[in-house]
Amino acid sequence: MGIEIDLLKNYPKTKRNVKERGADKTEEDRKIARKFGKAFFDGERKHGYGGFKYLPRFWQPVIPRFQEHFNLSPKNSVLDVGCAKGFMMHDMAKLIPGITVEGIDISEYAIANSIEDMRQNLVVANAKDLPFDNNSFDVVISINTVHNLEKDELAQALQEIERVSKDKSFITVDAYNSEAEKQRMYAWNLTAKTIMSVDEWVSFFNDVGYTGDYYWFIP
Repeated sequence: MGIEIDLLKNYPKTKRNVKERGADKTEEDRKIARKFGKAFFDGERKHGYGGFKYLPRFWQPVIPRFQEHFNLSPKNSVLDVGCAKGFMMHDMAKLIPGITVEGIDISEYAIANSIEDMRQNLVVANAKDLPFDNNSFDVVISINTVHNLEKDELAQALQEIERVSKDKSFITVDAYNSEAEKQRMYAWNLTAKTIMSVDEWVSFFNDVGYTGDYYWFIP
């Protein structure tokens, strides 16, 4: 199996209050968010991002970490599973000129409203059934996406990542190490359908045959 590594340590940390966000969330809010439509990306904050716009300060500090860890060059190809509007792919293509980048997202709204220079490289698809041949990409990246599936479908998604990647991948998922972190995670959660402890995730990766690298989102 791969290694636990924080490739997102240069990504800006949220300034939102976890307790306040948790207190404001209802099951109806989660139901709306899980449609991954306009309300989630560009609607009210209680349903998601509250306006999902491109800002270089988010992904540009992260791309060099990906580049160093995976030894990325213009010769390589990268797939983003859960690409949303393609912002990470845009910055990767900008900082590593010539690299091949593609993305998939379940949201028709996100793809239709994606950043213009990436739109032709993005498709609407489900992570559990990736529309690519075996070994299509040198690296597959999926940030805070696969945990939005039920556990059986999540297993399929991880196996799909294995199938379309040559031998390198990286995912992040919602997780916790303690009861206090678990309570914060469930209060914070808006879209995830599968949340496990760190140890449970590692065991799950082994069970389903996921061999890539990984890290956790813990609010």
